Amino acid sequence: MNIQTQNYPFAKELITDPEGNIRKVVLDIEDYQRLLDALEEEGFYRAMMEVRDETPLNLTEALLELNQA
Repeated sequence: MNIQTQNYPFAKELITDPEGNIRKVVLDIEDYQRLLDALEEEGFYRAMMEVRDETPLNLTEALLELNQA
């Protein structure tokens, strides 16, 4: 199996097992950081969407809620 890095936009090197399955990918640190930032932003967006219909709590209510957990 001839796997090419051009099929994987951030990959600088693909490390495969004897059967040709990709096991590791070598990235530039800058590309790796951009991927981490994108994942973090996606997680933050999903968390915001999950609570968008909830009623905000004031500080006292929030502290009571935390203490009950």
